[in-house]
Amino acid sequence: MIIPKKSLGQNFLIDKNICKKISKISKVYNKNILEIGPGMGAITDEIIKLKPKKLILIEKDIDLFKKLRIKYKKIKNIKIINKDILDFNFNNKKIDKIFSNLPYNISVKFIINFLIKKTIVDELILMIQKEVAEKIDSNKNKKNNKIRFFVEATTNFLFLFNIPKYLFYPKPKVNSSIISLKPIKNLNYDKKKLYKFTQKIFLHKRKKIHNIFKKKLIKNTYIKNLINMRAEDLTTKEILYLFKKF
Repeated sequence: MIIPKKSLGQNFLIDKNICKKISKISKVYNKNILEIGPGMGAITDEIIKLKPKKLILIEKDIDLFKKLRIKYKKIKNIKIINKDILDFNFNNKKIDKIFSNLPYNISVKFIINFLIKKTIVDELILMIQKEVAEKIDSNKNKKNNKIRFFVEATTNFLFLFNIPKYLFYPKPKVNSSIISLKPIKNLNYDKKKLYKFTQKIFLHKRKKIHNIFKKKLIKNTYIKNLINMRAEDLTTKEILYLFKKF
């Protein structure tokens, strides 16, 4: 029996209906799928039933890695890797979809790091803390913020559904949400530079933009109006406009 490791933020989803629901969010058949943090394979089992072309499992916990390797040793199209996803190199790997049940303490870091890279993936299905999902979702949070802006600027975001904490073992302190991110292809701006700009304008969120850049900009009335506001009160479209002008 596997004892969940608190140091790795392990909470295993134990509801089979929810596992099945997650696996069917996006087309899996004949696709190259990567699953992050498969744990004991609850969602993995459902993905396998949908017949992916290839399935890569990334599991940091060495004990779980060994059990997964035994569990799926007879399935030829599964590759199991013992690695921290933050150290995983996505380059030169054909991946169509990613399913992830990340520890919540690294979920935002993973999302940002992944989106900055030029990895080509059709969709990410992520289980994250409900509070973080609501922070990203403009329908639930009217104020803009660093993670929401960067996700909106680089992906098509969709909030899917919540998962109550009692459907996990051990029961976490927070509820969870499932979200979908579909990275926007062929963006006409540098994502690394965009994120640096994002960090700068949201570092002092109470400051107006013109106080952050300390520039007497511009005769353009529209820009003057924007830089006289705080970043949290601007839309993603308005922030992108400023980014391109600066």
